[in-house]
Amino acid sequence: MEFSSSLDGVDWAALKAALAADQFDNGRTPQEYRRSHQRSHAVVFGRCDGRFVANGRILSDGVCNAYLVDIWTASTHRRQGIGREVVDRLLATVPGQHVALLTDDMPAFYSALGFQPQHGGMSQVVGTWLNRT
Repeated sequence: MEFSSSLDGVDWAALKAALAADQFDNGRTPQEYRRSHQRSHAVVFGRCDGRFVANGRILSDGVCNAYLVDIWTASTHRRQGIGREVVDRLLATVPGQHVALLTDDMPAFYSALGFQPQHGGMSQVVGTWLNRT
């Protein structure tokens, strides 16, 4: 298992394909995945035998607020500590900050990492999702 925080040489089409194959693709193109990662505070990629098996990003204002997004471990590689390693590496980049996230299906995983539910969160898509017509 290899972890990297570098965007150099990332095959964005391969990342999208890995996410799509594991039903974790939200419709972004490879170029949109690249832009999303470039504009993040920090990123982590996990590769096994050169193939993407994990991914994560964190957004931050650099002062007090951060947000975990796109946390993914391939179904075939779960329950091996990979997701924890991705999150730990991302959290290490935002000491002293409040870190939020949204999850529909993994609350137990995030609770085990020290996250606590906060009720009252809300969200909205401005315009059309991904500006698609």
